[in-house]
Amino acid sequence: MIFRPSHLKGAFVIEPERLADERGFFARIWCNREFRSHGLNCNLAQASISFNRGKGTLRGMHYQAHPHEEAKLVRCTAGEIYDVIIDLRPRSATFRQWDAVTLSGANRLMLYVPEGFAHGFLTLADDTEVEYHISEFYAPESARGVRWNDPAFAVRWPVEPAIISDRDAGYPDFNTPQ
Repeated sequence: MIFRPSHLKGAFVIEPERLADERGFFARIWCNREFRSHGLNCNLAQASISFNRGKGTLRGMHYQAHPHEEAKLVRCTAGEIYDVIIDLRPRSATFRQWDAVTLSGANRLMLYVPEGFAHGFLTLADDTEVEYHISEFYAPESARGVRWNDPAFAVRWPVEPAIISDRDAGYPDFNTPQ
């Protein structure tokens, strides 16, 4: 696997190294030893998928608060997404900064999202499926979010969302945690 660091400390775009022959290719998408060697959280508590019928579906920006902070490994298995992360760690040099990467079934890239980051995506194609490997169990009492278009972050989305939940659209303006 090829680990390319984001400008947000602790986040990585990961590209599977393909071993190709006449049949196609084989590539590893998870290795505890390789993730550990990059200082990444290697605990995997659960895996989930998100299927999205329509292009322009926005999901996010979600995170889990203390004591249930989670790291995620995100991969788009079908279709295409504009995947966004925001650093919400108050002591981080990149606090309130964001980064984005296009993940697709075709490019097979993955995004490692560290603890303390909000995560969300916008589908760029119909019938898009996203796979998550998550380091913590879901804890509803710790589920939080920030609004996708909050001026505190000024995320530049490629298109206006066509489909968004009331919850995701209604998060209040961001306030710096105390």
